[in-house]
Amino acid sequence: MAEKVRHLLGISGGKDSAALAIYLHDCYPSLDIEYYFCDTGKELKETLELVKRIEGYLGKEIKRLGAVENEHFEPFDYFLKSVGNYLPSVQARWCTQKLKLEPFEDYVKDSPCISYVGIRGDEDREGYISTKPNIQTIFPFRRNIWSIEILTSFFQNENIEQIAGLYDLHAPREIVEKALEIVRTPKTMRYTVSKKMKALHQLSVRVFNRVVFEFLKGTDKPVALLEDFPLLDNEDNLVRDDIFALLENSGVGVPEYYKKIPFTVDGLTGEYARSRSGCYFCFFQQRIEWIWLYEQHPDLFKKAAEYEKDGYTWIQGERLEDLIRPERIRQIKLDAIRRNEQRANKRSPYLVDLLEDAEGNVCANCFI
Repeated sequence: MAEKVRHLLGISGGKDSAALAIYLHDCYPSLDIEYYFCDTGKELKETLELVKRIEGYLGKEIKRLGAVENEHFEPFDYFLKSVGNYLPSVQARWCTQKLKLEPFEDYVKDSPCISYVGIRGDEDREGYISTKPNIQTIFPFRRNIWSIEILTSFFQNENIEQIAGLYDLHAPREIVEKALEIVRTPKTMRYTVSKKMKALHQLSVRVFNRVVFEFLKGTDKPVALLEDFPLLDNEDNLVRDDIFALLENSGVGVPEYYKKIPFTVDGLTGEYARSRSGCYFCFFQQRIEWIWLYEQHPDLFKKAAEYEKDGYTWIQGERLEDLIRPERIRQIKLDAIRRNEQRANKRSPYLVDLLEDAEGNVCANCFI
């Protein structure tokens, strides 16, 4: 008997993973999905409230995964102590590894697993891809559900005749000739994996997915253990507006920290919000988000500031106690107003649209 493939979806407390849970629950009810949440012990209450609302909508438990079992320390504090109070940063993201990735991989262990990740169709990235061979990532929000690792292997020139045979078997008569022409054109520096995939997508996304699926039957990938896979018929390409619509229409709602709050400085009105889920002291926060935390959750800001010692700071070159000096707050808010005005053509009800582009990239590995 073939080993059972597990289907897993990590809930981060953010908009994309929440919407993905709703989407798969509604569109692919035949999938027996295990939902999990990696609890760092440093989440915003709004994050935990969202997880509970998703649980209610799904009618299914979201498994809480902890990085450590220690009654004296929350997971983050335990690992912080183990690294000598060295705060995580862009250069040393030990928090992601220890608090998110390792608990997930320990939960999966060696069982074959398909991990569903909420990268949208308007994003040009892949996020976390496990290096463990028993974990395969699928992207349901994208027209291309396969990871770059799968596509790179699939489009190797030595596979041309095998792929051609699969297209000859599965493609309808009206597209098979054109499909074989594309397939038999070797991949080069100019004719890249992306270009070849897009050309085949234009003929039929469903046929392309079926051919990839049949190709993977000859590999050790988890999907090869499935008799069939409902996402082969997926042609959706969901973007940011679709994500917010899924959340609102389901009744789960958007996490409160995404909703913009007005502020006034020097007679000018601006708005701020939070652009990500995750720990309240996430070092990927923009400065205006730190000001949001200071003014909306002063108790948590105070706790975040208490972690700064021995020269370690959350923001390179600036301590939180300096960030909240009145003149510094004024300047940060004025800068935020200027950036928002520059991106006025991108405005949405949720300031996340602007914040994600403001001072740096969002964390790609904390499960969207």
